[in-house]
Amino acid sequence: MKKIFINHTNHPTAHWSGEQLSATRIYGELMDMAFPVVSATATVQEVRDMVQRNLKKILELEPAVVLCQGELNYTFAMVEQLKSLGVKVVAATSERIVQEEIMPDGSTRQISTFRFIQFREY
Repeated sequence: MKKIFINHTNHPTAHWSGEQLSATRIYGELMDMAFPVVSATATVQEVRDMVQRNLKKILELEPAVVLCQGELNYTFAMVEQLKSLGVKVVAATSERIVQEEIMPDGSTRQISTFRFIQFREY
């Protein structure tokens, strides 16, 4: 059986740092599974339905681990479901580096850079 690391976020692995890509190697082959767009007007049932549809797809792949991050209600429900079925679920942790500049008009401009640190299990 092939070991698979599923990236279930809205951050495609094509844009990940070398450090983050390297950290997935212990889990197996890397696969993107796009995180759904969850409308702010979605009902609880609509979110549950999205979770069930994607849960089925994830389970068919028999992943070693799932990285799940995104809209909070969906993420909570998906993590809860996966863990109840014995699937390891992680979040990516990062260090936020902020550069702040005061503009001539007095406004503030911030540039945030996120540096991957580790995957942390839920």
